Amino acid sequence: MADKIKDAYESSKNIYDDVLTQGNIFSKLYIKIFWSGTDDNEIARRILGCIPDDFSGSLLDVPVGTAVFTEKKWAKLENAKITCLDYSTDMLAQAKVRLGEYKHIDFIQGDVGNLPMPDENYDIVLSMNGFHAFPDKKKAFSETNRVLKSGGEFIACFYIKGKSKITDWLVKNILSRKGWFTPPFQTEEELKNILEKYYSDININTDGSIVYFRCKK
Repeated sequence: MADKIKDAYESSKNIYDDVLTQGNIFSKLYIKIFWSGTDDNEIARRILGCIPDDFSGSLLDVPVGTAVFTEKKWAKLENAKITCLDYSTDMLAQAKVRLGEYKHIDFIQGDVGNLPMPDENYDIVLSMNGFHAFPDKKKAFSETNRVLKSGGEFIACFYIKGKSKITDWLVKNILSRKGWFTPPFQTEEELKNILEKYYSDININTDGSIVYFRCKK
């Protein structure tokens, strides 16, 4: 399963950024028809707005993807210590093209279900558009919590089911079969129950079939 996901994301490297950022007319139509017009650019702005511009702590970005949304933000956080992790070597290579020159940013190829970091190592764990692809979501929730410091923040966004029939159909019949998404998927209520086991001060919002939230360990 992990190799299928890795191959899927590597095969989509030439369209990945355009789809997420709605960089052309075809991706705009795709988002409008299948994702209720949800603007990933706006969700990224809201998510990254949770991180202060003068943040100087330690941060884990998992999965970093191509860093298409985070490039400008991470480049400016010169006093922070940022770790970018992705299972896909191709995605990681593209992120390095964007951010490899910065000394405060490290890159690691690894599995979110078995993070190569000690307990309570980060002030912030960020996960953008990752959990709907992770094959073992239980381990992913557990591991991201394990490496987060007490009082640290978990900030994330990803697909949830039950908000749109056409989106749910797309995810089940196309995206999951191609390896870009991996079941099972949570409803908003199921996600709240999971987060409540690990976190407090949970702030959840939805935009179409995308959930975005921040919470504190």
